[in-house]
Amino acid sequence: MEHEDILHRCFRCGYCKLPGNYVDLNCPSYLSFRFETYAPGGRMWLLRAWLDEKISASRRFAEIMFSCATCGNCVTHCAFPEFRDRLLLAFTAGKEAFLDAGMVPPAVRDYLTKIQLHGNAYGKSIKKSLQWLEDIEGFKNQEYLLFTDDVGNFDPRGQEIAQSVATLLQKAGVSFGVIKGELKTDANDVNAMGEIPLFEELARHNIDVLNNTNVKRIITLSPHSFNALKNDYPALGGQYQVFHYTQVMAFAMGGLKFSDQVEQLNVSFHDPCYLGRHNLDYESARTVLRSTPGITLVEMDRNRKNALCCGGGGGNFFTDMLSGGDDSSARARVRESADAGARVLAVACPMCAVMLEDAVKTENLDHRIEVREISEIVNAQLG
Repeated sequence: MEHEDILHRCFRCGYCKLPGNYVDLNCPSYLSFRFETYAPGGRMWLLRAWLDEKISASRRFAEIMFSCATCGNCVTHCAFPEFRDRLLLAFTAGKEAFLDAGMVPPAVRDYLTKIQLHGNAYGKSIKKSLQWLEDIEGFKNQEYLLFTDDVGNFDPRGQEIAQSVATLLQKAGVSFGVIKGELKTDANDVNAMGEIPLFEELARHNIDVLNNTNVKRIITLSPHSFNALKNDYPALGGQYQVFHYTQVMAFAMGGLKFSDQVEQLNVSFHDPCYLGRHNLDYESARTVLRSTPGITLVEMDRNRKNALCCGGGGGNFFTDMLSGGDDSSARARVRESADAGARVLAVACPMCAVMLEDAVKTENLDHRIEVREISEIVNAQLG
């Protein structure tokens, strides 16, 4: 197994499952299940024991491996800089080994099967992707391509967010187009699950489409797409300038004309893992919010590199390997936002939006807090 040379170096100090203040629990799977095996250190020891043939593969072992939300908190807070950057890579290699052995949870199998057969996690024809976005031109000679993920293409809430982002970009005068009915999933979470051959197949398909359309600069709706296109596609021939839409809007806010009467809102921002910890951009989204009249930014205790993941990464948005109990990270997150005095919990990821909206309903916090995507907040203040 790749990266197995680091497994023996972990002695389970526990920093990997904590934020920087060492007060809360920041590993989504450990937070949900409270067994050390679900913490990064526990996974390291399990993988080591398996490779040493001291334990056997099992259904429970597979569930532990695939419950990792790939949030990157362990990478940020591991006490060993010599190998911490390889922690998630080791877990991905472990999942790859389980896939090769045919030992995967049914939900993971079904997720990957849908993507393999249909090119997306919803099992729908890619020819129907973005057909509902009727007022946006196909990509021709525009400066940017707007790349939407599976959630933005096929989920009703995700479609609302994609429409909102497209509308905001238009209002800001950003030149962009879309490619309808050709692009498959960005495959970021397929890669994180260890299904490397499928990831490469999907990525190469998208790269062929993008290169044949002469795309040079891309705006992504999702931080997951941003991560895949920016960091993983280049090795397969996909050389583009890639931006999350908040990075473009951070420099385009001056082109907007806001209403004279705007709503006064206390807003907390939930850092997406694949924009924040994975790509170290904690400020673009906050710049957009601070540049919006009427918005007062109130930070949650856990923010930036210490932010708590919503629990949807690593394919968990579709497989639900973390379950939705009282200690789910999404429910903990909305409680934290309400305690910070926010009326609105702002997100910059379609997956985060769905996860946290469900958590607000489950927590019966509808009267105290509302989840809104950043573009929706800005569009509302524009009037």
